[in-house]
Formats: sequence, structure tokens, C-alpha cells
Amino acid sequence: MSLTASDQALTTLDAQAARALFRSGELRPSELLDATLERIAGANGDRESGINAFTEVLADEARAQAARADTQWAEARAAGVEPPALLGIPVATKEKHGIAGRTVSQGLAVHRGQLAAAHHPVVERVLGAGGIIHARTTSPEFSCATVTHSPEWGVTRNPWNLAASPGGSSGGAGAALAAGMATLATASDIAGSTRIPAGFTGTVGYKAPYGRIPGLPPLAGDWYRGDGPMARTVADTALFAGVLSGRHAVDHGSFGESRPPVPAGGLRGAAGVAGLRIGLSVELGDYPVAASVRANTERVAAALEAAGAVIVPVALPWTTERISATTFAHFGHILGPAMAEITAGTEDLLAAYTGQFIADAARASAGISLPQSLALDATLQAELASAMQGLDALLTPTQAVEMLDAAGDYLNGIDTVDSAGRTVHLAHYWEAHMTSPFNVANRCPVLSVPSGISSVGVPTGVQVVGHPFDEATVFEVGAAIEELTEMPEFPALNR
Repeated sequence: MSLTASDQALTTLDAQAARALFRSGELRPSELLDATLERIAGANGDRESGINAFTEVLADEARAQAARADTQWAEARAAGVEPPALLGIPVATKEKHGIAGRTVSQGLAVHRGQLAAAHHPVVERVLGAGGIIHARTTSPEFSCATVTHSPEWGVTRNPWNLAASPGGSSGGAGAALAAGMATLATASDIAGSTRIPAGFTGTVGYKAPYGRIPGLPPLAGDWYRGDGPMARTVADTALFAGVLSGRHAVDHGSFGESRPPVPAGGLRGAAGVAGLRIGLSVELGDYPVAASVRANTERVAAALEAAGAVIVPVALPWTTERISATTFAHFGHILGPAMAEITAGTEDLLAAYTGQFIADAARASAGISLPQSLALDATLQAELASAMQGLDALLTPTQAVEMLDAAGDYLNGIDTVDSAGRTVHLAHYWEAHMTSPFNVANRCPVLSVPSGISSVGVPTGVQVVGHPFDEATVFEVGAAIEELTEMPEFPALNR
């Protein structure tokens, strides 16, 4: 079934605009959901050649929720009250965010048919705020890759360029948002798994300070990781972050109240950066940044400067090799052994990248104790703190490369071309992304915002890095970047 022009426009509405139309009575949640489901039917395609963003679509359950939301909005209008923040908004949840009674396999054959006993905390928060979970999104096995494909679910592709990956591990979420198949989406991030797909799909992704958004034990105790929101706008991301945030009984590391992470006066767009001192680090040490990524990042910095920000060049003593050694030493003490234990006896069924991750993590941590790993973390954290002294935020690219191949395994690393045109081989393809240092410094909030389009037609992104727990500043700067950066229409309007 093809969408009419008006229906197609509905699928690119942001949540704030949809709420305004619900409030006025010009649009009903069931109409938005119907348009979204039609968009999925017309755009998602199959696992062989399509976008393939979902593990399942929950159409019947979602339609029942939307009908209830229609009634609740009508009652709210009659009573003059404001309904819950996400009432009637279609939300796609990452498959790892379990829904009670439904499968939660994380793409692993060993978990095929396993059912979630209870809602994941972020699912609980979405439903509690009135969100309609209409679909569940793909990820690589155990969310351990920056591409999104698996034997279980096939290849997920980037709506902007079907030869490209939407990134990972929350690639299905980014693809769904960019293609107009969801209004909001949940994600998770242990080395960039929210920000990388945001960067590659022209969407917005937020890595909150560790503990700000509750996770699911026991791996919620890994201080590199965190669950979070993705959306098509900065304001929607802030709205969604507010819903997801705050203390939850199941996660003893969670803290704070459920509130949007924005300044008291709200987001001011370009006016909000006047007088701010923003550091600029295009290479974060020695990342081989592609020419178009560099150009788009520098263009964003120039626009912020024209809006009244003070741009301060920042040099960091980092190398991709040291960052990789630090992060994989950490993974070798927590995530790697957990994955090895879970998949024991089914190694022959794993995707190649999963087995390599387990092996890489074990090799990197060999001879490095957990206290020594903590010391490696502390060194990177201290260097970042020193570089950011006297600054309000730091600006850096989200990805160093223009794209990853949709079905790529990158078992032998990745060849890339830096901004000077030199070919550079990175031993591990994770080194093509500039996100993991801020999982080491995981109390720092980080927002990835679109910065332009690369030479291969895939979006690029910039990260806004804040001081520990200073969420408001990264959203203020992110809103300014969004206003100042011209982006083409989402591919939902072009297909």
C-alpha cells in the first residue's frame, strides 16, 4: 500500500509537533499510528535487500493502545489537563529492551525463544508515559558490533544509502527513525552504540551520564554502558530522555528525578550558545578523519562561532591504539566473559564479529588486572578533564569514516582515508568511530547531532560532550547546532 502525501508527511512529524496536533484535536494517535504502519509496509522491505529495521512489528497491540490514546486525549482536551508526555506517540524499542512475555534473544541463537519475565526499565517508562510500542528494532548479536546484521535477523541497511550500514549496535533504531517508521526509538550505548547510528542516519542520539537512565542488572553494573533515547530532533530527544531518566528500584546505580535535561528556560536554539566557550577537537588525538567529516565538523564550529560562541582548539594526547587497548581491557573483565559464558557450546552459530569480540577482549585483558584497567580509564578521564578546563563543552565528530558496508564484518580491521587523502589501516574497525573515549568518561553526557552529508550520501554527525552530569549544556549546544546546520529532508520523503 502506498502512502498519500499527507500520510507520508505524518510519518516525519516529530513528537512535539504530534502532541500539538493531538492537543488541538487536528490529529488522533490512531491516525499517526496507521500512517506509521503503512510507512513500514511500504518502506521497510525484506532482510535480503530492504532497510530491514525490525525484529517484529506489533501492529495489533499498537492499534489497541492507539484507540485508548484517542479516548485519553479527548478526555484530556475536555478537562483541560495535560496528558502523559508520550501519550499516543509511536515508539520503536530495541529488541534487547525486553517486553514481558515476548521474546528477548539479542540476536543470539542460544537465546532463541527466550521470553522476558518483566518489562525492561526503559520499556516500563515508555508505557508509563503513554507511548505506543509498535515495533522492535534490530541490533547485531549481543549489541557487540558497530554494524547491524546477524544470522538471526539478516542485514539492516541505511535508508540514505542501502549499500551502507546505519551503524550499530542500535542500527535498527536509527534506520527506523530516518525512514519515518517510528517517531522515537530506544537505544543503548557501551562504546557508541547510540551515537554511531545517530551519526550515520542523520538522527539525534543521547548517551546520558552513567546511572541517569536505569538499566537491567547484572550488566547494568558495567559503568561503560547506558540505555537512552534516539529521535529526529534535539527537543524530542530531551523530552524522551526526561521520560527515561530517574531512579528505578531494579537498578541500584540509577539516580535523580524524571525530568528533561534542558536549561530552566528551555532550549533557545542559536541564541543559547552566545558567550559559551566550546572546545573543538576534530581528530581527538590521531583519528584519521575523512575529508567530508572534517569539513562538516569545521562548518558546524564556524556557525557556532558566528552565533557568539568562542571556539577553542583542543589537543588531546590520545591515539586510537591506546583508546582501543583501554576499552578492550575493560571489556575483557566484564562484557567479554559474560558473552563467552552465555554462548558456550554454541560458538559455531555465532556471527564472526561476535567470536572476534570475545577473543579480542580476552586478549586485551590478558595480564591486565581490573585495578590496572581502572588506572587506564583514570588516565583518559584526567586527560579529558584537563583539556576541558575552562570550557563549557567539547565538539568532536561522531564518526571518522564516511560509511561502513551494510554486511561488512571488518575482521581484519578497516582501511580508511584521512582528510589529507592518505590511506590509513586501523587494526580494529571500532577505531573508525570517535565515541568510546566518552564511555570511559561515562559520567560525561554526550549528544550526537547531524552535521551534514558525506561524499557518499550518508549523514555525518558531531558529538557535544559536557562536563560530568552537566546535561543541560549539551542540549543547549545541540539545539543551536540543529538550528544552524542545513540538512536535506529525511529519506522518508524521498522514497
